[in-house]
Amino acid sequence: MRILVDGLDMSGKTTLVAALIKTLEARGVTAVRHRGMLAEHHPVEPLLKRLPLVRQPQSSAITAAFLVGGYALDGLLVRLDPPRPADAAIIQDGYADRTIAFGLAGGPYLTAALALWASRMFATFDVAVYLHASPEVRRARMAERADVDATDRRGVEDLAFAARFNTSLLHFVGRRHRNLLVFDTAKHTPEEIAEQVLAVAELPALPAPKPKYRWTA
Repeated sequence: MRILVDGLDMSGKTTLVAALIKTLEARGVTAVRHRGMLAEHHPVEPLLKRLPLVRQPQSSAITAAFLVGGYALDGLLVRLDPPRPADAAIIQDGYADRTIAFGLAGGPYLTAALALWASRMFATFDVAVYLHASPEVRRARMAERADVDATDRRGVEDLAFAARFNTSLLHFVGRRHRNLLVFDTAKHTPEEIAEQVLAVAELPALPAPKPKYRWTA
Protein backbone atom coordinates (compact mmCIF):
# COMPACT_ATOMS: atom_id res chain seq x y z
CA MET A 1 0.00 0.00 0.00
CA ARG A 2 1.21 3.48 -0.87
CA ILE A 3 -0.08 6.68 0.74
CA LEU A 4 1.00 10.10 -0.51
CA VAL A 5 0.97 13.21 1.68
CA ASP A 6 1.44 16.49 -0.19
CA GLY A 7 0.64 20.18 -0.10
CA LEU A 8 2.25 23.57 0.34
CA ASP A 9 5.03 23.96 2.86
CA MET A 10 3.81 24.62 6.41
CA SER A 11 0.57 22.75 5.68
CA GLY A 12 1.44 19.94 8.11
CA LYS A 13 2.84 17.21 5.85
CA THR A 14 5.64 16.01 8.12
CA THR A 15 3.35 15.96 11.16
CA LEU A 16 0.73 13.88 9.34
CA VAL A 17 3.34 11.44 8.03
CA ALA A 18 4.46 10.83 11.62
CA ALA A 19 0.84 10.37 12.77
CA LEU A 20 0.12 7.89 9.97
CA ILE A 21 3.18 5.82 10.82
CA LYS A 22 2.32 5.80 14.52
CA THR A 23 -1.28 4.77 13.81
CA LEU A 24 -0.24 2.04 11.39
CA GLU A 25 2.32 0.59 13.78
CA ALA A 26 -0.31 0.55 16.54
CA ARG A 27 -2.33 -1.69 14.24
CA GLY A 28 0.57 -4.01 13.63
CA VAL A 29 1.30 -2.74 10.11
CA THR A 30 4.88 -2.05 9.09
CA ALA A 31 5.13 1.52 7.83
CA VAL A 32 8.03 3.26 6.10
CA ARG A 33 8.46 7.02 5.71
CA HIS A 34 9.80 7.80 2.25
CA ARG A 35 10.88 10.83 0.23
CA GLY A 36 12.14 11.17 -3.32
CA MET A 37 11.88 8.46 -5.97
CA LEU A 38 10.03 5.25 -5.18
CA ALA A 39 12.25 2.94 -7.23
CA GLU A 40 14.88 1.13 -5.22
CA HIS A 41 17.52 1.77 -7.89
CA HIS A 42 16.89 4.99 -9.81
CA PRO A 43 19.87 5.73 -12.11
CA VAL A 44 19.23 9.49 -12.33
CA GLU A 45 18.34 10.28 -8.71
CA PRO A 46 21.96 10.86 -7.56
CA LEU A 47 22.32 13.50 -10.28
CA LEU A 48 19.00 15.14 -9.39
CA LYS A 49 20.12 15.50 -5.78
CA ARG A 50 22.82 17.88 -6.98
CA LEU A 51 20.24 20.33 -8.29
CA PRO A 52 19.07 23.18 -6.02
CA LEU A 53 15.52 21.96 -5.40
CA VAL A 54 14.67 25.19 -3.60
CA ARG A 55 14.88 26.94 -6.99
CA GLN A 56 12.48 24.58 -8.77
CA PRO A 57 9.47 26.97 -8.77
CA GLN A 58 11.67 29.58 -10.49
CA SER A 59 13.36 27.22 -12.97
CA SER A 60 11.90 25.57 -16.06
CA ALA A 61 15.07 23.47 -16.43
CA ILE A 62 14.96 22.07 -12.88
CA THR A 63 11.24 21.37 -13.23
CA ALA A 64 11.87 19.46 -16.47
CA ALA A 65 14.78 17.52 -14.97
CA PHE A 66 12.73 16.26 -12.03
CA LEU A 67 9.59 15.50 -14.02
CA VAL A 68 11.23 13.78 -16.99
CA GLY A 69 14.51 12.39 -15.72
CA GLY A 70 13.14 11.78 -12.24
CA TYR A 71 9.45 11.02 -11.76
CA ALA A 72 8.51 9.83 -15.27
CA LEU A 73 11.35 7.30 -15.21
CA ASP A 74 10.43 6.43 -11.63
CA GLY A 75 6.90 5.59 -12.72
CA LEU A 76 8.23 3.12 -15.30
CA LEU A 77 10.69 1.54 -12.86
CA VAL A 78 8.01 1.13 -10.19
CA ARG A 79 5.71 -0.64 -12.66
CA LEU A 80 8.51 -3.03 -13.59
CA ASP A 81 9.74 -3.60 -10.03
CA PRO A 82 7.40 -2.47 -7.22
CA PRO A 83 9.01 -1.03 -4.07
CA ARG A 84 10.03 -3.42 -1.31
CA PRO A 85 9.09 -4.69 1.19
CA ALA A 86 5.79 -5.48 -0.51
CA ASP A 87 3.96 -5.99 2.79
CA ALA A 88 4.91 -2.57 4.18
CA ALA A 89 2.88 0.63 3.93
CA ILE A 90 4.90 3.34 2.21
CA ILE A 91 4.08 6.83 3.48
CA GLN A 92 5.43 9.19 0.83
CA ASP A 93 6.24 12.77 1.87
CA GLY A 94 5.80 14.69 -1.41
CA TYR A 95 6.13 13.39 -4.96
CA ALA A 96 5.72 14.51 -8.58
CA ASP A 97 2.44 16.16 -7.60
CA ARG A 98 4.14 19.08 -5.86
CA THR A 99 6.73 19.36 -8.64
CA ILE A 100 3.97 19.76 -11.22
CA ALA A 101 2.06 22.20 -9.00
CA PHE A 102 5.19 24.26 -8.35
CA GLY A 103 5.95 24.28 -12.08
CA LEU A 104 2.47 25.56 -12.90
CA ALA A 105 2.41 28.09 -10.06
CA GLY A 106 5.90 29.42 -10.73
CA GLY A 107 5.73 29.39 -14.52
CA PRO A 108 3.66 27.98 -15.91
CA TYR A 109 6.39 25.87 -17.48
CA LEU A 110 5.75 23.75 -20.56
CA THR A 111 6.97 20.51 -18.94
CA ALA A 112 4.59 20.96 -15.99
CA ALA A 113 1.67 21.62 -18.34
CA LEU A 114 2.50 18.54 -20.43
CA ALA A 115 2.81 16.50 -17.23
CA LEU A 116 -0.87 17.17 -16.53
CA TRP A 117 -1.79 15.71 -19.91
CA ALA A 118 0.42 12.65 -19.33
CA SER A 119 0.04 12.38 -15.55
CA ARG A 120 -0.61 8.64 -15.63
CA MET A 121 3.02 7.98 -16.51
CA PHE A 122 3.87 8.90 -12.92
CA ALA A 123 3.47 6.40 -10.08
CA THR A 124 0.00 6.29 -8.56
CA PHE A 125 -0.92 5.95 -4.90
CA ASP A 126 -3.69 4.01 -3.18
CA VAL A 127 -4.55 7.15 -1.23
CA ALA A 128 -3.31 10.68 -1.92
CA VAL A 129 -3.79 13.20 0.89
CA TYR A 130 -3.54 16.88 -0.01
CA LEU A 131 -3.20 19.28 2.89
CA HIS A 132 -3.83 23.00 3.08
CA ALA A 133 -4.22 25.75 5.67
CA SER A 134 -4.88 29.46 5.59
CA PRO A 135 -2.00 31.91 5.01
CA GLU A 136 -2.36 33.11 8.61
CA VAL A 137 -2.00 29.60 10.00
CA ARG A 138 0.97 28.78 7.81
CA ARG A 139 2.60 32.11 8.63
CA ALA A 140 2.34 31.34 12.34
CA ARG A 141 3.87 27.90 11.75
CA MET A 142 6.69 29.41 9.72
CA ALA A 143 7.50 31.80 12.56
CA GLU A 144 8.17 28.77 14.77
CA ARG A 145 10.53 27.16 12.28
CA ALA A 146 14.27 27.75 12.29
CA ASP A 147 14.98 26.22 8.85
CA VAL A 148 12.89 28.32 6.46
CA ASP A 149 13.97 28.53 2.81
CA ALA A 150 12.88 30.73 -0.08
CA THR A 151 10.22 28.30 -1.29
CA ASP A 152 8.70 28.06 2.19
CA ARG A 153 8.56 31.84 2.41
CA ARG A 154 7.10 32.31 -1.05
CA GLY A 155 4.36 29.75 -0.40
CA VAL A 156 3.29 31.73 2.66
CA GLU A 157 3.80 35.31 1.53
CA ASP A 158 2.89 35.14 -2.18
CA LEU A 159 -0.87 34.55 -2.04
CA ALA A 160 -1.30 34.34 -5.83
CA PHE A 161 1.47 31.72 -6.04
CA ALA A 162 -0.14 29.70 -3.23
CA ALA A 163 -3.55 29.88 -4.90
CA ARG A 164 -2.15 28.64 -8.24
CA PHE A 165 -0.32 25.81 -6.45
CA ASN A 166 -3.43 24.65 -4.58
CA THR A 167 -5.63 24.91 -7.68
CA SER A 168 -3.17 22.83 -9.71
CA LEU A 169 -2.84 20.24 -6.97
CA LEU A 170 -6.49 19.90 -6.02
CA HIS A 171 -8.20 20.13 -9.40
CA PHE A 172 -5.75 18.61 -11.88
CA VAL A 173 -2.82 16.62 -10.52
CA GLY A 174 -4.68 14.28 -8.17
CA ARG A 175 -6.95 12.65 -10.73
CA ARG A 176 -4.59 9.73 -11.35
CA HIS A 177 -4.71 8.39 -7.78
CA ARG A 178 -7.14 5.69 -6.64
CA ASN A 179 -8.44 7.82 -3.77
CA LEU A 180 -7.96 11.52 -3.08
CA LEU A 181 -8.60 13.20 0.28
CA VAL A 182 -8.24 16.90 1.10
CA PHE A 183 -7.93 18.32 4.61
CA ASP A 184 -7.56 21.73 6.21
CA THR A 185 -5.01 21.02 8.94
CA ALA A 186 -6.24 23.97 11.00
CA LYS A 187 -9.60 22.19 11.42
CA HIS A 188 -8.48 18.58 11.96
CA THR A 189 -5.81 17.08 14.20
CA PRO A 190 -3.18 14.82 12.61
CA GLU A 191 -4.67 11.88 14.51
CA GLU A 192 -8.16 12.57 13.13
CA ILE A 193 -6.81 12.81 9.59
CA ALA A 194 -4.79 9.62 10.00
CA GLU A 195 -7.88 7.67 11.09
CA GLN A 196 -9.89 8.92 8.10
CA VAL A 197 -7.07 8.15 5.69
CA LEU A 198 -6.68 4.60 6.96
CA ALA A 199 -10.44 4.08 6.83
CA VAL A 200 -10.35 4.89 3.13
CA ALA A 201 -7.34 2.60 2.74
CA GLU A 202 -9.53 -0.11 4.31
CA LEU A 203 -7.07 -1.09 6.99
CA PRO A 204 -8.45 -2.85 10.06
CA ALA A 205 -9.28 -0.58 12.96
CA LEU A 206 -7.81 -1.02 16.40
CA PRO A 207 -9.81 -3.45 18.54
CA ALA A 208 -12.25 -1.62 20.77
CA PRO A 209 -11.18 -1.56 24.42
CA LYS A 210 -13.21 -3.67 26.81
CA PRO A 211 -15.74 -1.53 28.66
CA LYS A 212 -15.08 -0.82 32.30
CA TYR A 213 -18.12 -1.00 34.54
CA ARG A 214 -18.42 0.99 37.69
CA TRP A 215 -21.16 0.26 40.16
CA THR A 216 -22.60 3.18 42.04
CA ALA A 217 -24.95 3.08 44.94
